[in-house]
Amino acid sequence: MRAKNADPETCSCALPLFYELGRVIAAAGDIHEVMAVAVRVIVENLPETRRVVLTVIDQETGAMFIENSWGLSEEERRRGVYRVGDGVTGRVAQSGESVVVPRISDEPEFLNRTGARSDNDRESLAFICVPIKLGYEVLGTLSTDRARRDGALLEEDRELLTVVATMLAQAVVVYRARCVENKELREENRRLHAVLDDLDERDAPGSIIGDSHAMRGLYALIKKVAVTSAPVLLLGESGTGKELAASSIHARSPKAKASFVRFNCAAIPESLAESEMFGHERGAFTGAEARRKGRFEEADGGTLFMDEVGDLSPAVQAKLLRALQEGEFERVGGSETIRVDVRIIAATNRDLAALVAQGKFREDLYYRLNVFPILMPPLRDRGSDVLLLADYFVEKCAKLNPKPVRRISTPAIDALMAYHWPGNVRELENVIKRAIILSDDGVIHAYHLPPTLQSAESSGTKYRGSLERRLASVELELVVDALKASRGNMAEAARELGVTERVMALRVRSHGIDYRLYRQKSRG
Repeated sequence: MRAKNADPETCSCALPLFYELGRVIAAAGDIHEVMAVAVRVIVENLPETRRVVLTVIDQETGAMFIENSWGLSEEERRRGVYRVGDGVTGRVAQSGESVVVPRISDEPEFLNRTGARSDNDRESLAFICVPIKLGYEVLGTLSTDRARRDGALLEEDRELLTVVATMLAQAVVVYRARCVENKELREENRRLHAVLDDLDERDAPGSIIGDSHAMRGLYALIKKVAVTSAPVLLLGESGTGKELAASSIHARSPKAKASFVRFNCAAIPESLAESEMFGHERGAFTGAEARRKGRFEEADGGTLFMDEVGDLSPAVQAKLLRALQEGEFERVGGSETIRVDVRIIAATNRDLAALVAQGKFREDLYYRLNVFPILMPPLRDRGSDVLLLADYFVEKCAKLNPKPVRRISTPAIDALMAYHWPGNVRELENVIKRAIILSDDGVIHAYHLPPTLQSAESSGTKYRGSLERRLASVELELVVDALKASRGNMAEAARELGVTERVMALRVRSHGIDYRLYRQKSRG
């Protein structure tokens, strides 16, 4: 329905187009014709519309692609590929809730992946995006760029888009079912994979996983500093991926073809730290039976990554400072001065500024290292990246496990999203490894997660309902899973759950489930 103050004339003008859209859908006509009419409904009834974009979520790839649009060039349309959770459009697909952005430039998550919006557009346009969904399943999104206007009027526009999206839902279901068997569309799926891989390469340096606002800021810093020779100081909690960031900086630098050498300052005893960094001559100390190059020599012409640099002793700090200032050093027990060209990337999870104030870290060394500091965001600040990382680790770890895992259950997803992840990405990877080992049915369930994630108090997800409601919730999940597995076949789902068909029918009716939504759509 339109808002109470909607213009009656506008509503009446839309009726013939709504009728035409309904007729095309009812006739099971070509999906492109259906979508073209839907776009026309929007363009002719929302004044000052600049663009209309209709995306569909592909069942095989999980990618969102633009199926129909108005106001975009063909190249811009092809660039509009998203993952669920990417930017505002991906957030709508993930949550199933519509979003109204009164001014695009005020929304930090707006990606402009098509490249269609200029800086002036971002200042002068509003953006509205609504989900296309059937029941609880999101099938795609419908969005529009339009001139900024009063909030109440934007809400009216959102309602019109919602009506169109609701009418489109059944047509999109039929379209997606046909995609599975259509060879041409399978080729399109492969193109989508290639586009997503290209986005990963362009936006996420190296093997870093993440598409949140915090990570996009990190990628921008990596790209800017990588092409220079400036020292970089990576700061942040343990497990946030500092070594991956260092590797990405090296891979994008002019020294990419030379060595990338890792040195963990905390793992080497103080008595051996100087030898590890600068090497030693034969006989320099007991056990030095041959000349040995240090990490600085090994990294000559390339990059030296010094992890946990805050754990170096004062004596070793002084020798490191000279090597950084002069670009030269002597091996332990030697007199020959060795010159090297090495880029330093240091990392620590400690507060170096506080250590300097306490006299535990040299101030001059701190300023030598702290030329370009980068703060690695903790996982608790990365929002939707939790699920993206979880899926990545499931795929990665499942290949090494004889029991393939295909998905994560909804309660398990809720637990992963609610947890605060003090151990960051490293902790998440270990949690997924454990869950895969425990899984016996190809699914990671909530009870496969460690107790710390299952605790209602620690995760802030304390259940407020009665025991009866909680049992009903668990039963609903099991019934829906069985219907999905059987593609809506009630008899097969009943056998899987070990109940009679009569009991299955009663359970489906009591939960208000439409089992027909899970049936395999027939072609044509």
